[in-house]
Amino acid sequence: MTAELVRGQNHTLPQTRLEIRVSAGSPVVAGATLGDEHGRVRGTEWVAHPGSPRLPGLEVSRQAAAEHRLAVDLDALPGAVHRVTVLLALPTGAGHPARFGAVAAPFVAVTGLDGTEIATFTLIGLDTESAVAALELYRRQGAWKVRAVGQGYAAGLAGMLADQGLDRAAELAASIQDAVASGLARSVAPPPPRSPDGERVRHPAGPAPAPPRPGSEPLGGPTTAPAPGATTGTAPSADTGASPAATTGAADPGAAAAGNAAPGTAGGGPIDYAHPRRQTSAPPPPPPTAPSAAPGQPAPPVAGDATGWSMDERLYNQIWGMFEDLARAVAAYRSAVDFAESRMEQELDRALSDPRHRMGGAGDLARERARDRCQDLTARAREVLDRDLSQLAAESAVVEPALPAPYAGWDNPVWHGYRVPMELPMALRLGDLHLPERTDLRIPLLVRLPLERGVWIDSGRTASEAAAATGGDRLRRLAMDTAVTLAARLLAVYPANEFSVHVIDPAGAAAGALAPLTDAGVLAAPPASGAGGVSAVLAHLTRRVDLVQMAVRAGAADSLPPDLDTGEHLLIVNDFPHGFDDRAVTQLRYLADDGPAVGVHLLMVADREDARDHGPVLDPLWRSLLRVTPVADDHLVDPWVGHAWTYEPCRVPEGSRVLEQVLALVAAARRADPR
Repeated sequence: MTAELVRGQNHTLPQTRLEIRVSAGSPVVAGATLGDEHGRVRGTEWVAHPGSPRLPGLEVSRQAAAEHRLAVDLDALPGAVHRVTVLLALPTGAGHPARFGAVAAPFVAVTGLDGTEIATFTLIGLDTESAVAALELYRRQGAWKVRAVGQGYAAGLAGMLADQGLDRAAELAASIQDAVASGLARSVAPPPPRSPDGERVRHPAGPAPAPPRPGSEPLGGPTTAPAPGATTGTAPSADTGASPAATTGAADPGAAAAGNAAPGTAGGGPIDYAHPRRQTSAPPPPPPTAPSAAPGQPAPPVAGDATGWSMDERLYNQIWGMFEDLARAVAAYRSAVDFAESRMEQELDRALSDPRHRMGGAGDLARERARDRCQDLTARAREVLDRDLSQLAAESAVVEPALPAPYAGWDNPVWHGYRVPMELPMALRLGDLHLPERTDLRIPLLVRLPLERGVWIDSGRTASEAAAATGGDRLRRLAMDTAVTLAARLLAVYPANEFSVHVIDPAGAAAGALAPLTDAGVLAAPPASGAGGVSAVLAHLTRRVDLVQMAVRAGAADSLPPDLDTGEHLLIVNDFPHGFDDRAVTQLRYLADDGPAVGVHLLMVADREDARDHGPVLDPLWRSLLRVTPVADDHLVDPWVGHAWTYEPCRVPEGSRVLEQVLALVAAARRADPR
């Protein structure tokens, strides 16, 4: 799991042969210094730079570039070396930015030789600095660690090298810039993006924009789920336990505020929505029609402003980046408020520890001053948060209308131009997420396709205000409506006849909710009811899982029976566990555990309290599925920053016929392409 570091944080390195990857919005100079046990650089021979790129155990780039890869072999370093500091600097001369505040925040990643990220760090909060110590690898008690430094120097390379104890630092800095200038024609700019058809898109020259469990369901991310990476740069995804946004709360409210300040500001000013963490090894995309910004202002938000080969991939990664930005901004704000309140309590304790000061004017004055300082710190943190949220809201307003149908809500006009796709998209929108600091700022919750986890729609969740205000029968109907709309979205995003939906409704209680699916004729068979119907459907799907698993393990896919449908299957189970015996429960557990790997997925509609009658036998089933609710509820927990995200399902607007229209097109495509 990747450690996303904040300034001052450290992380143990599991191996000694590493790559350090640097991404920036414009060409930068990358170098490294070797330090002894006191951190002092003993001479110019301990500095790797474009003019002298190789040292024992260390190699850096020979020129200024927008992206760098530095090779490090810690075992090959001289024995006297206890520290390796990675340096970044802006090239000097006309036509180059003079300060890091004028460019996108650099992003640095420490990876293994196979490309697996170990730790990452985004250098935010830089302003007038033209050089920065980004990371340091240091030896502690025989083991190597990495620390996020982020120390900037307005005096440039000379000031930074001098700070590390190097004699004649100004001369070396000048020679480094001379070496960069001599090879400036070879400087590598960010590669242009690819259009969806794979051709390079050319743009005018200029700086490119930088790119749970019962009661508390863990929220996953996009790298193995989204990880829009995610944290991997990826979209908020909940289909696996991938790493979501990392905590950025600071012990100091000033640091917390600075952690959200835009490049080019010192703890304040306009916020740059673009987050370089949204970049991966794929080419950055800058959109060809990106609007220009006013001098001194951040560029306006642009839909698709993230890395990726296609627009869908860029939007997916951008949504994940928005999720990360919101998580970080709120984490920093909450940390600052907690710190302000804690400091107020400490100040009051110190001021009133003397009994003589507890009464009278001195005690009242101490209380008033402590409360005023607390309110001032809280107000400053809220001001920074509001700027961040306003920028994210502006980005959301641009991104939401540009989303393709699989990522869009039912109220998006894109559904009115829907056509059955020829290939499977990256992900599917499952609902929206928001936090109480700004409830109108919604981040789409995307799950990667094909699904890697089933879904449990909890028809009995009553902890939220919305659920408590909804009657039990109404809540169960809403849960089944949610299942139907989710099944419709899955049918709509798969190519014709590549996705089948089965329904188990033991008592026939969901006939009304299932009407859109049954009327359109898109179900694989009529909803199964009664003990015989339940047994037949489960036997059919477990047989399919058994046969496909055996064929895959034996490498004999051609030996599958000709009547076996090898497409994806979704089983909707209503009113569980009513009508299910122990054998049926065991089969459901088998489908939940082994089905997704071979294309069989579960969509359970059930009240967890009712399911408790089966005892602990259902706990693995409950834990293996992603739990969502038919009404707004804050049960999705982000374990990295501790946020309880409020989830809301995608609903069809009142009076809209979009669901029926989409299903009619799906049914027509299935009839036109029988398989």
